[in-house]
Amino acid sequence: MLANDKESDASQMAQLIQSDPSLAGHVMRIANSVAYTPMANLTSLQQAIARLGMTTISEIAISAVLNAKLFNTPGYEEYAADIWQQALATSLWAKEIASHCNVNVEVAFLAGLIHSIGRPAVLQTLIDVAAQRTLPLSDEIVHQLEDKYWLTVSQMIVIRWRMPALVIETIQHLETPSTDKEAGQLAAVVNMARYAADAMLKDELADNFPQSCIEIVEFESTDIQKLLTKKEPISERLKQLAA
Repeated sequence: MLANDKESDASQMAQLIQSDPSLAGHVMRIANSVAYTPMANLTSLQQAIARLGMTTISEIAISAVLNAKLFNTPGYEEYAADIWQQALATSLWAKEIASHCNVNVEVAFLAGLIHSIGRPAVLQTLIDVAAQRTLPLSDEIVHQLEDKYWLTVSQMIVIRWRMPALVIETIQHLETPSTDKEAGQLAAVVNMARYAADAMLKDELADNFPQSCIEIVEFESTDIQKLLTKKEPISERLKQLAA
């Protein structure tokens, strides 16, 4: 990834993003939002990269490219948008949690963002097959199959997309987080982030994080309380990324 390439610089990243005018405009709009740059007026991508850093700009760009419109899910567009909203929220919480427990923040963000990419993929597959064979498709069957296969499909997709090895391993460990290796710890981070994201989107108090994950990342009660103070800024960033 360019953001992690020590030989790359702001001009290279700016050039890459500018090759897609729509993406460039999206990145600049979010970079200039109050959630990212309060009381600032960024006028160029290079200036935005210098102010926010290559990692943050790359996260904004990736979030724009990977969105709910990536899959064709007629009849389930609103549901697919909700899946994407939850994935975005998970990525932001994962980044915050990772910064508190000495694991790779960039991988935590990306793994959080695409951990559930299998859900819309399963939806599209079911819709396509039903249309091709003129079969009835009930919401009950759709969600049963989605719940059964989404994680397996997510794991297949990240391999097919040639995501970084640590991202792939993290998603492969989502059901088995552990302290054995970094991917296991990152899986615990993403699972905690999934819980925090769900609570935030439902406007509930996140006071029941998975205990096994808390132990893996070695969070104390004070760490949890400190983490929860990030709800408002994360919510504001989510609004900008999802807009």
